[in-house]
Amino acid sequence: MKRTLKALYHPLNFYLLHLDLETSKEDRNELVKFVKTENVFVEFGNVKVIERSNLVTYRGPTMVSNTLHAAAILMKEGGEWDWFINLSASDYPLVTQDDLLHSLRSIPRYLNFIEHTSDLDWKEEYRAKPLIIDPGLYSLNKSDIFFVEPQRSVPTAFKLFTGSAWMMLSRPFVEYLLLGWDSFPRTLLMYYTNFLSSPEGYFQTVVCNVQEFINTTINHDLHFIAWDNPPKQHPHYLTVDDYKEMVDSNAPFARKFGKNEPVLDKIDVELLGRKPDGFVPGSWFGDAKIATNVTSLRPGPGAKRLTSLISSFLSHKDFDKKHCL
Repeated sequence: MKRTLKALYHPLNFYLLHLDLETSKEDRNELVKFVKTENVFVEFGNVKVIERSNLVTYRGPTMVSNTLHAAAILMKEGGEWDWFINLSASDYPLVTQDDLLHSLRSIPRYLNFIEHTSDLDWKEEYRAKPLIIDPGLYSLNKSDIFFVEPQRSVPTAFKLFTGSAWMMLSRPFVEYLLLGWDSFPRTLLMYYTNFLSSPEGYFQTVVCNVQEFINTTINHDLHFIAWDNPPKQHPHYLTVDDYKEMVDSNAPFARKFGKNEPVLDKIDVELLGRKPDGFVPGSWFGDAKIATNVTSLRPGPGAKRLTSLISSFLSHKDFDKKHCL
């Protein structure tokens, strides 16, 4: 997590770190100490560790709950941010933060980058109909989800959507998720409590069933992810063999990476210009010196790649017709 954080860091952003409740006390204390003693983090005060950790169960609704918890904290303490991005310690950037911030400056702040489709295919039978219980909702000890009978039918009060668990959500949409002035997000949250792999459906189903947000969607999760053929439960771990395809994807993030995988060193050197254990150079930081004007950006080749990706969505002739299909 420390390496990923340093590769992602910029003073203009706000970072909220979460460690599973099952994490050892030693690991938690080590992360807290790292955040509190790293001079850059102390100076800008924009990195925090969630004090009340959540027990997160893979494929369970506790992953959704944890994401909403983080969003609520950022709404309260994170200042005037524009987008909420959820990442894991297995993610890594393919562009600098100067590249990312520069590329986002010229696009509407209401856009939501969220992969989605209403074509459930096999997921209707194996995810929408089964009923699951996530022990992480009521237990202090981690255990896997379990299934209960009977199964349920597909809902008729709203349309189900599915997609990636990784996304970049606009502030207006995050506010709606948390406040839910018409109570729809809360209704769906209760429905998805018993839904298998709810992180891959809850946010998509909310955004695509609310008229106010349907036309704000861009059908992409901003990640390069490599799946086996046929796809398995998890994507394969990325290596140097995936490097060219990663870069050519123009995506700002990629996953999954193993800890200290050699391709991370290649990304640091060739894409980020990052030295071992250092921050990514930019207008705010270089040669171990911190600049006072943190709003000045120094975009590089990564900005061109990301701008090209975003422009390909916005300039598509059918862009206005291809929301929530």
